[in-house]
Amino acid sequence: GNLPHNTNEAGLILLFEDQGFTASNAQIIKDRTTGHSRGFGFVDVENHHKVIELLHRFKLNGRVLTVNDATAKARRPREI
Repeated sequence: GNLPHNTNEAGLILLFEDQGFTASNAQIIKDRTTGHSRGFGFVDVENHHKVIELLHRFKLNGRVLTVNDATAKARRPREI
């Protein structure tokens, strides 16, 4: 979380690889209407506990990142 809004998937993977981790997939979450980054994303990495330890509070382009385990979003009932 707290990604600079100009960060793309390739840049996110590169960030992890520059720190010595292998990232197999990255997804930046975008606003449905505008298509702009919402400032957070998901990255598939091995040894995610070590990633969190090293990259949580890491500064990227002046922003302090929040790195944590992803949790499943609670499902909301559909409105009729």
